[in-house]
Amino acid sequence: MKTFNLPDLGEGLAESEIVKWHVNVGDMVKLDQVILTVETAKATVDVPAPYSGRVVSRHGEEGDIVNIGALLLEIDETGAERGATVEKKETADAATVVGNVSHQAHHVNVDDFWIGGNHNTTESNLVTALPSARLLAQKLGVDLNLVSGSGPNGLIVDADIYDEAGKQRPGTEVLKGARRTMVSSMTESHEHVAAVTITEEALLEDWLPNEDISIRLVQAIVHACQEEPALNAWFDAETMTRCVHNTVNLGIAVDSRHGLYVPVLRHADEYEPQDVRRWLDQTVEGIRERKIGREQLQHATITLSNFGAIAGIYATPVVTPPQVAIVGAGRILDRVVIRNGQAISVKAMPLSVTFDHRACTGGEAARFTKVLAEHLQRPSEK
Repeated sequence: MKTFNLPDLGEGLAESEIVKWHVNVGDMVKLDQVILTVETAKATVDVPAPYSGRVVSRHGEEGDIVNIGALLLEIDETGAERGATVEKKETADAATVVGNVSHQAHHVNVDDFWIGGNHNTTESNLVTALPSARLLAQKLGVDLNLVSGSGPNGLIVDADIYDEAGKQRPGTEVLKGARRTMVSSMTESHEHVAAVTITEEALLEDWLPNEDISIRLVQAIVHACQEEPALNAWFDAETMTRCVHNTVNLGIAVDSRHGLYVPVLRHADEYEPQDVRRWLDQTVEGIRERKIGREQLQHATITLSNFGAIAGIYATPVVTPPQVAIVGAGRILDRVVIRNGQAISVKAMPLSVTFDHRACTGGEAARFTKVLAEHLQRPSEK
């Protein structure tokens, strides 16, 4: 019998959420057959079976957060039927250690070192838990003695800690998937980016009533990047280097019930308007069904957040390193302007451009914003 642990899925990601199991205990699986789908901080990934055989045990439920190296399956390669009393194989330690490493934590009372101290070494007082589960329990304030382990031989795994935390504090939600990604990316930006926001308004008096706002925003950002490329760049503070891109890979923030996703429209400068709309519709549908690949969320050179589609006028959008800029579009408003000595009402789009002042000058950002607004004010193409 062989054990299958969660492999390293790349991108330096240490944990994943189990989205869906494709096999059950007792099923026969073939080499490279998809056995489960997990969601990392960056994408949804199908995990294949490393060998063929019959599934003897399955560890972790849908919605659980599992770490790299966590036990997922035990597979009997012989395929022979076994009784209900299958002896579970203990998972070997992932490091290069000869023999098995005990998961038992020996709690030693300080009084044991004093003459007359009580030496309580009974097995009933020993708690078996993965090191990651112990660390998680400490962070969440969970008493391991109250936790029932679901792993082999009662081993406490991370999922058990999350379950107990929910019991102790009803309503507590463990952040998963895209929401966990948001925590790390927002924290990194807050700690490192010298963020400055410029605001402007684009008057839309020459737009047609049925204008596609998303397409116009994409076109305007592409044009502004071509006219002032300093904001279509990556910046690395450690090496003090800046990479100004010739093509525009536009990240577009998409809100979903699972959290914030930022799929990337690669080579946005090469898209026709109808192709942009088709890409947007297909991508949003993929996010709703949690079927968006890792490669679709990578390599953005600048980002658009059309928060005004929900609410809000101006904002301070957050720049995600290594990018140096993000464009925010607010809710379209009615504005009174003077035309030929007469006061008239026109539609206006509030714009908020946040840039990393470590990599861009105020002048570059202002010119970018000016060109962006001017392009949006162009008459609709009939």
